[in-house]
Amino acid sequence: QVQLVESGGGLVQPGGSLTLSCAFSGSGFSHYVMAWYRQAPGKQRELVASIASGGTITYTDSVKGRFTISSDNARNTVYLQMNSLKPEDTAVYYCKARLFSSYWGQGTQVTVSS
Repeated sequence: QVQLVESGGGLVQPGGSLTLSCAFSGSGFSHYVMAWYRQAPGKQRELVASIASGGTITYTDSVKGRFTISSDNARNTVYLQMNSLKPEDTAVYYCKARLFSSYWGQGTQVTVSS
């Protein structure tokens, strides 16, 4: 059974930075496609970034050049480095692991406000 635990959210001023972490427990971490999603109030959950086992990385257009996804197979952890944060980045950020099934974390709140 896979469990995902996100951390690192918080309140940050516009232009600031945060790094989210997603700790994966279970087996086979390196085989999973890991992704970060976010859901703002009143909006649908959207894919932010993903990283596949072969290293292929994708970003949604609105975060390209500002966010960086990475994974550490030794620590079974995926990260989302977020720079130049904007108020529209405010959302609950979720980690997802997908292989034969999909697993979600509980989410971590990111609020960008002055």
